[in-house]
Amino acid sequence: MIRTYFSDPTAWQRLHAGPLSPYIDPFEQHLSDQGYAAVTVVDKLRVVAKLSRWLERHQLSVDALGEQQVGAFLRELHQRERRTYHGDPATLQSLLEQLRCSGILARPLTPVDESLEARLERDYAQYLHNERGLSDATLRIYLPFIRDFLLTCIDQGSLDLEQLCIRDVTNFVLNQAPKLGPARAQLMVTALRSFLLFLQQRGYLRVPLAAAVPTVAHWRLSTVPKYLEPEQVDRLLQHCDQSTVAGQRDYTMLLLLARLGLRAGDLVHACLDDIDWHRGLLTVRGKGNRADQLPLPVDVGEALAKYLHDGRPSCTTRRVFVRMKAPHVGFASSVAIDSMMRRALKRANLEPACKGAHLLRHSLATRMLRQGASLVEIGQLLRHRLPQTTEIYAKIDRDTLIALAQQWPGGVA
Repeated sequence: MIRTYFSDPTAWQRLHAGPLSPYIDPFEQHLSDQGYAAVTVVDKLRVVAKLSRWLERHQLSVDALGEQQVGAFLRELHQRERRTYHGDPATLQSLLEQLRCSGILARPLTPVDESLEARLERDYAQYLHNERGLSDATLRIYLPFIRDFLLTCIDQGSLDLEQLCIRDVTNFVLNQAPKLGPARAQLMVTALRSFLLFLQQRGYLRVPLAAAVPTVAHWRLSTVPKYLEPEQVDRLLQHCDQSTVAGQRDYTMLLLLARLGLRAGDLVHACLDDIDWHRGLLTVRGKGNRADQLPLPVDVGEALAKYLHDGRPSCTTRRVFVRMKAPHVGFASSVAIDSMMRRALKRANLEPACKGAHLLRHSLATRMLRQGASLVEIGQLLRHRLPQTTEIYAKIDRDTLIALAQQWPGGVA
């Protein structure tokens, strides 16, 4: 296939010069599998060929290739050609990764940070995982807070845990909490309290400090869920241009959010194997490694089938929803789904207070409640673990709340 990109035999021979010549063809296949356009593949192969000839001039073998050599090559290339292609570093990093995955290059040893704060963070992560049984997702939430706390406790380049006091703890919380929302601030104080208990158990603290962590006020059911009216949801869907590949993908994702109340993360991790076309079921792998099966409504199934048949790029990933631009891989996080939701709201000229993907989840629950569904039924569809999680939607049912209102002494209800 690579010859189709280079009709000139001389150019094709120059492409296969140097120590990297045996790996040019596999790399080209890798780029094609990821969905890169032909002109982009050519540009990427040319920079790899230049690196190969650079290695040959410097009498370096492939075994000597690494980030340091790539950096030196790019600096010399920039000085010689007086130009910078922003995609070159990413191309060569992708080449290194492929050579390492193939076993041609050894993975570099990551230097281990032996500072006290780094060791404490590693030990705490191991404690949370092995002794507390917390998931990797929880660790990704807790550890950045702990890292920030330890950095604030470093005095003149060193960390002295015996000198920690209540003031250090309260100052950290008071400085960080205003920068966070109430829910995230609560996660921060929970992580800090857990970490201080860990330090106390390991004998690092002279006095117990966990009880000194301030609490963050965030009362349950204190807010009303933000939602769209049914006609606004329809308007949101209608403004997706299904004649384009990206529009068909976005329409399918929005429909899943609106009809099944999925979370953004559910869309990110949805795989082709989760769809049971014969029984019309979708397996949703949500929080806490739970796997629930939801029925596929007709319109959702039709949109999903059309996207997979006509719109989804040809790629090797098993993710249902993938990037439109190469590399064609699944989304890295739910941030991409929230960004898609904001773009859709802008196209429909809607300006709700909340613009994340969760807005459609709240909208579905509100619509079901108004149509007579019970809180139990809503909780089952939304896959809530606890009934208390669904209770917040009771505040939206104003007619029922009015009927429950007590008459004010000496006045009307």
